[in-house]
Amino acid sequence: MEEQRLNKYLAACGICSRRDADRLIEQGVVTVNGLTASQGMKVTDGDEVRVRGRRAVCRDKKVVLAYYKPVGVVCTERDVHAERIVTEELRYPVRVTYAGRLDKDSEGLLLMTNDGELIEAMMRGANRHEKEYVVRVREDWSEEALERLRAGVWLEDLQVSTRPCEIERIGPKTVRMVLTQGLNRQIRRMCRTQGLHVVSLKRTRVINVELGKLRPGEYRELTAGESKRLYEICGLAAKKAARGD
Repeated sequence: MEEQRLNKYLAACGICSRRDADRLIEQGVVTVNGLTASQGMKVTDGDEVRVRGRRAVCRDKKVVLAYYKPVGVVCTERDVHAERIVTEELRYPVRVTYAGRLDKDSEGLLLMTNDGELIEAMMRGANRHEKEYVVRVREDWSEEALERLRAGVWLEDLQVSTRPCEIERIGPKTVRMVLTQGLNRQIRRMCRTQGLHVVSLKRTRVINVELGKLRPGEYRELTAGESKRLYEICGLAAKKAARGD
């Protein structure tokens, strides 16, 4: 039984990303064989790993789901203040977690998976994976505001500039926006720099996977073609083939 770092093991089990696994270990909620885990320790499949008392088990079959997150559902593993959290809303036989967040007031496509490597690849900002949104604001869009947002704007509270993005007007108050960045509440912050207030925000595509005809709260497994292309774009096609998935 080959040893591997605990954070990598938790990611491989689909619990969370390696970065989030490190946070869980720091919080003292991860145990190995009944003892509180420490950073950097290694485990094998023969060890009993638990997160908040729940056994972490790596499964051979990796699954990826397209899920329509409704407004009001929070992307979190555990939050005592959240009335509805995504990992409890989505009922699926295999434990899956989200690859990229949507804020509570937004809706639309979330990719949910138990493949930690895929989560890592999708969340790596340098990969510039596309995410598409339909954004409706209270005010009418001006061409000047669209041009400024397309070119990238400075977000004072985050102390960062947004990357150039694609924006297409589809109505006086509605646009289709494609981002290659995943800053916290990015679209809402971008709109505020132009004096615009977001009324509704729906994510309709993540990389090559589209929301399609899903309704709020519904999910579906990716087709073989979608899954194959997703892994190719994320640079994981060879590893997926080696596993025989």
